[in-house]
Amino acid sequence: MKALRTDFLGVDQQKLAARLDMPDGEVRAFALFAHCFTCGKDIFAARRISQALTEHGIAVLRFDFTGLGNSEGEFANTNFSSNLDDLVAAADHLREVYQAPKILIGHSLGGAAVLAVASRIPEVLAVATLGAPSDPSHVRALFGDQLSEIEESGEADVQLAGRPFRIKRQFLLDAREHTLTDKIGKLRRALLVMHSPLDATVSIDNAMHIFKAAKHPKSFISLNDADHLLMRKEDAVYAANVIAAWSEGYLPSSEAK
Repeated sequence: MKALRTDFLGVDQQKLAARLDMPDGEVRAFALFAHCFTCGKDIFAARRISQALTEHGIAVLRFDFTGLGNSEGEFANTNFSSNLDDLVAAADHLREVYQAPKILIGHSLGGAAVLAVASRIPEVLAVATLGAPSDPSHVRALFGDQLSEIEESGEADVQLAGRPFRIKRQFLLDAREHTLTDKIGKLRRALLVMHSPLDATVSIDNAMHIFKAAKHPKSFISLNDADHLLMRKEDAVYAANVIAAWSEGYLPSSEAK
């Protein structure tokens, strides 16, 4: 595997840090990976899944959303809509420098994002989600006692995964405006829904809602006893191997060799 550090400009001309994991041999297709809420491109699941996919000839671009990791911008000013714009910018970068992504992969809220943005990237043929919520507003549950403070005061510091993040009311309002059910029904791409029945962060009911809303071709794979962040190596590698095998059936034959 070859790992290339790169960057590209987001919709607001801020530099977004990215990493492109390339196979040693021929590239079968390019994939775009959307990480979980407040995570980053270097979270364990993103690293392991991307690295495993390269073994199947799939190049993967993963990047830090605006205001996270090594990307520029203020996280407090971002929202679900800006995440979608970041994904479009990432796809534009791939299209300009290499080849537009044929596969979108999203983890947790990143899964909701790839479902919402797929129609804006015409070259995408397949979409895979991992532990994705069926509604972006699901993240409200993560804010705990600070939720009322955000609603009343307009913003508050929230501890997420042991780190403080400034969350503004505009984030909550923006999330409410996005309803995924209609977008999922009109996806017109192959869909793979992957979820653990023991996921304590995003319940498996979300996966069933996504799956029921989608039209064929669609597939559902249980991640058995995996945790939400896929912290065990074997869970991340298993997910990557399934995505690689599943996506092969939806890529043009010339790219599936």
